[in-house]
Amino acid sequence: QVQLVESGGGLVQAGGSLRLSCAASGRTFSSYAMGWFRQAPGKEREFVAAIYWSDGSTYYADSVKGRFTISRDNAKNTVYLQMNRLKPEDTAVYYCAACWSEGMATMPLAVYEYDYWGLGTQVTVSS
Repeated sequence: QVQLVESGGGLVQAGGSLRLSCAASGRTFSSYAMGWFRQAPGKEREFVAAIYWSDGSTYYADSVKGRFTISRDNAKNTVYLQMNRLKPEDTAVYYCAACWSEGMATMPLAVYEYDYWGLGTQVTVSS
């Protein structure tokens, strides 16, 4: 049974930093892409960043490029999202997700492409 558990959210002032963690369990994730998504109140869930577990290649939404960094620790089966220079518009519930990506030509960016989801962690950025 796949489990994704997010942690590390909280309240931070604009310009500050947070690091989110996603602990993955239940299977071997070497053929998976791991993604971070976020959902603000009244808005649709949107893609933030993704990483291929196998080779560590990454992809970012334009809105976070240069400020956020996704990474993974194979030994700990954990994916991280380092968020720097946070803005009030980054306020949202952040979700970790896993997508079976073997054979995919491009990094999965859409919600529907992801097979497993965590319950989310709240990030609030005050101005």
